[in-house]
Amino acid sequence: MATLPEPLPLRYSTPEEWVEAAMQDPLALLDDHAHLERKAASNALELLSRWPDPDPPEGWEAVMTGVARDEAEHLAIVTRLLTRRGGRLSKHHKNPDAAALRALVRKGRGTEELVDRLMISALIEARSCERFELLGRLCPDPRLAKLYRALWASEAGHYRVFLRMARRLLSRRRVEARWSELLDEEARIIAAQPPGPRMHSGAPPVGSPRS
Repeated sequence: MATLPEPLPLRYSTPEEWVEAAMQDPLALLDDHAHLERKAASNALELLSRWPDPDPPEGWEAVMTGVARDEAEHLAIVTRLLTRRGGRLSKHHKNPDAAALRALVRKGRGTEELVDRLMISALIEARSCERFELLGRLCPDPRLAKLYRALWASEAGHYRVFLRMARRLLSRRRVEARWSELLDEEARIIAAQPPGPRMHSGAPPVGSPRS
């Protein structure tokens, strides 16, 4: 597996034990993953019309439609594998860590709100990238490991483009200060998640018995 051009900026590093806990129910993990791809595609399309007045930055439409296209392709890949293994996409899905992050958006603040939405999108993609890398290395299921090795670099690319767009909307000082705040919040939120077969679940407690 290739390496990223720079380390992910995340301030909570997922322990390797997370993989074993997440793989307790591979079909549930695939279902959760499929819903995350669906929501990521919808998020990119929703951001498409949230450009700052009077005009969007150069490349805005290309970035958002490109991310939406990638996520829709990933959704098709994951749902196909889920179906082949006898599973099906669930009707309802909750993603508590993303909900907690989106609650931090400074709504009604114009460009600041948009910057927050872009940064939170970047954080979600970066966390998915980190989890894909772990699964690609450590997943005991060869087919799933291959899937995650194929997807992880794409998630890293998405994280970078969202952050790059955010940095074009406000001064460097304001953007970097807010980015640091949200990195701290994301670390706190993900560390507090319960373990289980979810892509953004928490890690099992240190010293917990193995199954």
